[in-house]
Amino acid sequence: MSSQNTIKFSMVGFILLVITSSYANESSNHSNFTNRRYVIGVENTSFYPHYTTTKSGKYSGYARDLFDQFEQYAGIQVEYRPMPVDQLFDALISGIVDFKCPDNPGWASHLKREHEVIYSGKVARYVDGVLRKPEDFGNPLADINRLATLKGWTVWDYLKQVKAGQIVIFENKNLRQMIRNVIRNNADGAYYNIVVASHYLDNVRQSPFTLIFDPSLPHTRSTYHLSTLKHQAVIQLFNQFLQDRAQQITKLKAHYAIEDNLDNDSLGIESWKKEWLSRRRPQIQ
Repeated sequence: MSSQNTIKFSMVGFILLVITSSYANESSNHSNFTNRRYVIGVENTSFYPHYTTTKSGKYSGYARDLFDQFEQYAGIQVEYRPMPVDQLFDALISGIVDFKCPDNPGWASHLKREHEVIYSGKVARYVDGVLRKPEDFGNPLADINRLATLKGWTVWDYLKQVKAGQIVIFENKNLRQMIRNVIRNNADGAYYNIVVASHYLDNVRQSPFTLIFDPSLPHTRSTYHLSTLKHQAVIQLFNQFLQDRAQQITKLKAHYAIEDNLDNDSLGIESWKKEWLSRRRPQIQ
């Protein structure tokens, strides 16, 4: 056999060895979790398209599809446990659930001081901000005196004004109630996830111009994560899943439009809404 053929066969053998080793390592990593059952504590609320829970307890949306894909990838069994938002972290501490989602290192920090919480990579990006009436769009922050929020939410970018007594927080039980209170002038704006609010206004209420996110006001840009106290190895495998399935996850995000318009010039505002605003208020660019 010629030296060239020997080199070719050697290279082919090396490549096959690398591929075989890669699959063997992945299979070995996954076999550590095969058929194990884990419980993910999720919020018992409507937060579509990120996630939603029906009265019967059915959990669906982007997060459900993402974790279903991870379940197949890791060879594990996943149970979703919908719970009230304010009970989820206690459930994680007590071991009622193995994981919590969504979570963020900055949330409920006073409850986490005595616990070493382990966080995954980014499940999704998000922006929380103020939605207000179109006629108030672009008006200064000083016009916000009463801000509607969901019970349990923290208005991070408005804490200074709240502590100074310049803004009063008006808590609500759901998005529908928040929108109604802004319409009725009980509040000057509603602080919420802008993608979720826009989806509700556009598709559920079918009145997209009732309230519009105002990017000129302070807003929070951050990320959602999966968290745990005990299962670091599963978190590591989940992070590997996020890398290995990055292309599929990007398509899944696009399908649910959970990060749409978060990077454009009119943060959180679709182009057709911007055009409508421009016609309604020519001074707004």
